[in-house]
Amino acid sequence: MGRIFEVRKATMFARWDRMAKQFTRIGKEIAIAVKAGGPDPNTNPALRRCFQNAKAVNMPKDRVEAAIKRAQGKDMENYEEILYEGYGPHGVAILVETATDNHVRTVANVKAIFNKGNGTLGNSGSVSFQFKKMGTFKLKPEGLSADDLELELIDAGLEELGEGTGENGEEVLVIRCAFNDFGNMQKALEDKGITPISAEVEWIPQNTVELSEEQAQDVLKLVDKIEQDEDVQKVFHNLQ
Repeated sequence: MGRIFEVRKATMFARWDRMAKQFTRIGKEIAIAVKAGGPDPNTNPALRRCFQNAKAVNMPKDRVEAAIKRAQGKDMENYEEILYEGYGPHGVAILVETATDNHVRTVANVKAIFNKGNGTLGNSGSVSFQFKKMGTFKLKPEGLSADDLELELIDAGLEELGEGTGENGEEVLVIRCAFNDFGNMQKALEDKGITPISAEVEWIPQNTVELSEEQAQDVLKLVDKIEQDEDVQKVFHNLQ
């Protein structure tokens, strides 16, 4: 078992700005999950996943409960999930996941950020073919045998298992499966009594681009600007 390749850049925000952004992101995920499957986590796997991710970033319980109440309100915004694709400086492929109640505003903002950062926003399908959509589960390694897990989770769709890093730099076990097997893997872990630290859907690059430190900073500055937009949920890229 080796160290698994992690692709989503840790945001460059100051700590409190970063925390606020994470809470907003998860709040939108909760709203989408409640709208789709109801407010009961016992019958809504997507909402259970949101709870895990909220806990991973220390989102207060009252904020989680408030997000659920807002999602049940008649005046709650209907968020649309849209994936934008483009290239940053030096040919780095970038995927931008958004949750928006105004796609006209969102595409204008994302396009402007790409342009100012010497990037180009592309058409649907122009970049995503270079990535694989996968479920990623991070687990506390204590009390777990990676070798045993690998054997036990194959039938649930396990494709990768390795070491990784949590939100606070701690060592974690990272499990990946195909996107279509996300529900199977979530149930398999629950049946084994394992509660993930986090459970995310990520776009994993099939190939990466190696740049000089100066060139990489050009890309990361653009990624940082994109992440700060209020409609952006996650950003993925193929920078090594």
